[in-house]
Amino acid sequence: MTKVTIYVTLRESVVDPQGIATTEALQKIGYEEVKSVRVGKLIELQLDGSEETIEARVNEMCKDLLINKVIEDYRFEIGEVASK
Repeated sequence: MTKVTIYVTLRESVVDPQGIATTEALQKIGYEEVKSVRVGKLIELQLDGSEETIEARVNEMCKDLLINKVIEDYRFEIGEVASK
């Protein structure tokens, strides 16, 4: 079993209202050193297959459903699931 962690972020050209609000909130409660926040999402998958197959399939999943291709970018890491 393989674990894939997908990091989804807004493209740099896209305004991030949640990031702006978070930046302002952090500064108001005393974290003046925070100059900018960008908010994204993290997706974890567990799947079977070879690393090459998994890489191709995860790219397909991201492009078909998991990201908004117009405003978001993604990257992912492939690792092994620790057995219990």
